[in-house]
Amino acid sequence: MSTKEIITIFFTIFIVIDPLGLIPVFIAYTAGYSRKEKPGIIVKAFFTALFALVVFIVFGRDILTFLGIKPGSFYIAGGILLFIVSLDLLFGHRQRTKVSEVSADGEDVSIFPLGIPTLAGPGTITTILLFVSESNNSFQMELILFLAVLSSLLIAVLTMFLSGFFLKIFRKTGVSIIQRLMGIILSGLSVQFVYEGIAKLGLI
Repeated sequence: MSTKEIITIFFTIFIVIDPLGLIPVFIAYTAGYSRKEKPGIIVKAFFTALFALVVFIVFGRDILTFLGIKPGSFYIAGGILLFIVSLDLLFGHRQRTKVSEVSADGEDVSIFPLGIPTLAGPGTITTILLFVSESNNSFQMELILFLAVLSSLLIAVLTMFLSGFFLKIFRKTGVSIIQRLMGIILSGLSVQFVYEGIAKLGLI
């Protein structure tokens, strides 16, 4: 696997998880919790998301094989979903692949909706399945995906811990600009995935 491919994997996972975009979401989800309770919520959300994503990293290929989905087909489907994510980033909408209502009183927000689907949402799961759908070296791909997910989630954890600080530094306008720039890059990647899917199916 080339350095370019590894960078593409890391960058795509990072954009889809969108650590900076977590700032207003995290603040909204944890508004009713004290400062002492928030670290526990963040840590639990991290392990919840990590466990969910590792399941798809390890068993994703088997799931696609069992369902009889060809790699090319999933490249196209994944590219379309990532394009939707890029549009949400570009237009400043709350990501449709992460939308959920804040859980009712008494429910654990660290698991739902913070862990799943905010950190480990359909967009991230689809991205993982997209990369594992066709790889000559299963172990190498799984290791790279794990490191990409782990590093992105750790950055997300840091962002949540420092959410108040980042919001003061970047303000909503700064966060919005960064998200839009990432949206532009992701839109290009998503179209490339669709093109590669069409090529893999032998349509071009």
